[in-house]
Amino acid sequence: MKKVIFNSKKLIPSKIVCIGRNYVEHIKELNNEIPSSMVIFNKPNSSISHELYWISEDCHFEGEICFVIEKGEIAGVGFGLDLTKRELQTKLKSKGLPWERAKAFDNSALFSEFVKFDGDFKSLRLELLINDKLVQSGGYDLMIYKPAEILKEIKSFMSLEDGDIVMTGTPKGVGTYKTGDKFVGRIYSDEKILIEKTWIAKLFPKP
Repeated sequence: MKKVIFNSKKLIPSKIVCIGRNYVEHIKELNNEIPSSMVIFNKPNSSISHELYWISEDCHFEGEICFVIEKGEIAGVGFGLDLTKRELQTKLKSKGLPWERAKAFDNSALFSEFVKFDGDFKSLRLELLINDKLVQSGGYDLMIYKPAEILKEIKSFMSLEDGDIVMTGTPKGVGTYKTGDKFVGRIYSDEKILIEKTWIAKLFPKP
């Protein structure tokens, strides 16, 4: 089972609960409709990777504010990348089919370390830089569904175990990438950097 780090402890998430279409400008850039209710899907533990691999020509990066759960509540915050096979997702959506083939594949979920957070969610925002260029920026104020509302909705039909991760959606600016690209993800509380993580995109090693 794959692990993540929270306050120097190793945790095993049983699942990653993801919120889709939670930023209006991102919805618009993909020509999607604004949902009438929260869009929720899961990634399995097997999707977690500590390395950023180039997946395919149509694979998009999506930077996200992520939370780790303890005792059913948000305990820590970190930066995450939700990798998406966009062309495949578009085909699945057009047929009304689930997204797992485009979202839940191996190595599609990457995370920084998580740090304890008991401050004001309103202060949280993310930045994603690729090759030192800012490509994504957003946070609490741009979210359609805020963290407390997200947690309440998930818990209305699904149990959250210690170590589970909630990905809160991505702001505009998603796109493709190539091997050698340097990703730097940051989570801020107001102007203070809470966590920063760097990945270099690489080819998956041949067996």
